[in-house]
Amino acid sequence: MPEYTVGTLLAMLVVVLAELLWARTGIFRKAQYWLALGIMFAFQVVVDGWLTKLSDPIVSYHPEQFSRIRFPWDIPIEDFGFGFALITAGVILWEVLGRRELRAES
Repeated sequence: MPEYTVGTLLAMLVVVLAELLWARTGIFRKAQYWLALGIMFAFQVVVDGWLTKLSDPIVSYHPEQFSRIRFPWDIPIEDFGFGFALITAGVILWEVLGRRELRAES
């Protein structure tokens, strides 16, 4: 079973559902959020591409643990899903805590 793929999809689903059903910060409608994701993905391609290059990997993945789809270069696509989940969770948490702080000041 591709545990890394399942974990990635689960992390993405949990974060999206947390935003849509609980936090409701509206981040998916904000250009700043998408810009932050774009910046993260650009740096992730450079760093992750270097770490996972098949010619001389620093980090290797067992072939049965992920989808075996690597794009661009040699980056497992699951890495981008985890990046999405991490950035999105961080922004949601930032927004929720900011709301609480504003309420406490009122």
